[in-house]
Amino acid sequence: MSLKELLPGKLGFGTAPLGNMFRAIPDAEALATVEAAWEHGVRYYDTAPFYGAGLSEERLGEVLSAKPRDAYVLSTKVGRVVLDEPEEGDRDLGEKGGLFEHGNPNKMLHVWTAEATERSIEDSLKRLGTDRLDIVWVHDIAQDFHGDQWLAKFEEARTGAFRVLSRLRDEGVIKAWGLGVNKTEPIELTLALDEPRPDGFLLAGRYTLLDHEHALERLLPMAQEQGVDMVVGGPYSSGILAGGAHFEYQAAPPEIIEKVARLKALAAGHGVSIKAAALQFSLAHPVTAAAVPGATKPSRIAEDVAALNETVPAAFWQELRAAGLVSEAAPLPNGA
Repeated sequence: MSLKELLPGKLGFGTAPLGNMFRAIPDAEALATVEAAWEHGVRYYDTAPFYGAGLSEERLGEVLSAKPRDAYVLSTKVGRVVLDEPEEGDRDLGEKGGLFEHGNPNKMLHVWTAEATERSIEDSLKRLGTDRLDIVWVHDIAQDFHGDQWLAKFEEARTGAFRVLSRLRDEGVIKAWGLGVNKTEPIELTLALDEPRPDGFLLAGRYTLLDHEHALERLLPMAQEQGVDMVVGGPYSSGILAGGAHFEYQAAPPEIIEKVARLKALAAGHGVSIKAAALQFSLAHPVTAAAVPGATKPSRIAEDVAALNETVPAAFWQELRAAGLVSEAAPLPNGA
């Protein structure tokens, strides 16, 4: 099943922040944010064991387990098995060190074998309080976590997780699977395989107003040709396009801050909110099935819904292009 057929609308909820990303979020605030998403009609929720060593799944499950299961679409990820024992010392998270330092203290195994994939799914079902998953993403088999070893991790996933998820999809246990990564190369490599065939992919941070040229060069033409859909993760580039200070999960460098200032100034000149510009840009590519911005406050959900529905004049997109702030190859909303 294609993601566009499966997903209920263009706006989902990415729950990485519910794993205490960057800061410790009170339980009540986290749960209220999920409830706000539900109240605003959001019916696609994405999570992962990695987000706070199971904390995001636990919080999401606490709310969704009380909702009708057929009323929403749920995706989680495989590649991390959360253990009962505590982590000793600092976590090794590649370029993302310290990202979830406020999450659960549990130790995590980073493994993509068949056995680990099946265990990961079983554990996720328990944390989420549900009997089934709709989509499962193979998480983080890319350079940002593994450096020069990423191809070995990819091969582990190809002979392990890929095959398990293909079987589960064929058996009707899940509806779709693919990769959930922050880099384009693992997806390109997967799309070049004869088998197994993914249904789509979740690409975080690589198709945003600030960073999209690389994805447009190879990945998105391949995906379009093969009819493989994309979920856009991190449409606000880790928060810098939504009033935050982070880009690529780190403090934004001066050149990014300067570019965002130019984008904001141009948007303000047209009476456009920067969140609307960012979200609608990511959704404009024909491969995009949905975007899953994250949030940790109920008010942010209302902002996302407003950004999705805001009318953005064609003149804004045209000036954006003329100023060289978006690629000439990037499709713009409403054919601008």
